[in-house]
Amino acid sequence: MSEVMNNQQDDIKADEAVEEAKEEKKQSCEGAAEEVQEDSKADDKAKAETDEAKPEGDSQEDKEDADNQTKESAKKDSKDAIIEDLQDKYRRQMAEFDNFRKRSEKEKSAMYEIGARDIIEKILPVVDNFERGLGSISEEEKGTPFADGIDKIYKQLTKTLEDIGVKPIEAVGKEFNPDFHNAVMHVDDEEAGESIIVEEFQKGYTYRDSVVRHSMVKVAN
Repeated sequence: MSEVMNNQQDDIKADEAVEEAKEEKKQSCEGAAEEVQEDSKADDKAKAETDEAKPEGDSQEDKEDADNQTKESAKKDSKDAIIEDLQDKYRRQMAEFDNFRKRSEKEKSAMYEIGARDIIEKILPVVDNFERGLGSISEEEKGTPFADGIDKIYKQLTKTLEDIGVKPIEAVGKEFNPDFHNAVMHVDDEEAGESIIVEEFQKGYTYRDSVVRHSMVKVAN
């Protein structure tokens, strides 16, 4: 009987030992789990701190933004180059057009001057004939309606020529000037000065300060 009780007590102690071992193992497992959890939290914290420490440009989104900005900048530079080229072509065309306009105006003016001089040269002989006709009128014929009519026509013609810029060249009593006068005769005259015009055979004219016809004159000394 005593031996049976001893065996029972041994079994109880064995069960208690098993329970204690289970409890210790459970606590050991829980401690290990807590350590693993703490390590995981520490890793997450370190990763978060590392992510915060990284510059913004290192993220994929930032890299894509930077690439997009580079592409936009390249497109903008290309557009600016095209605009500048078009503006340069526009300025060149405007300069060429302005030169063409000035050249055309100059050519038109020159053509007008040439045409006007040609007409004036053809009218001047008519003026000469009027002067010869008036000079041939005798004293008895002066004051007649015919003579007055010829004189009025002559004055009207010379006034019209003067209005468009045609002026007679002064000759008699003036010093000879080859730019305006054509000496066809020379004479020695003690009363006249050197190179002084003493007679005019044909009147000369200028048109806008350029000579249309030189005066034909006689020069003294």
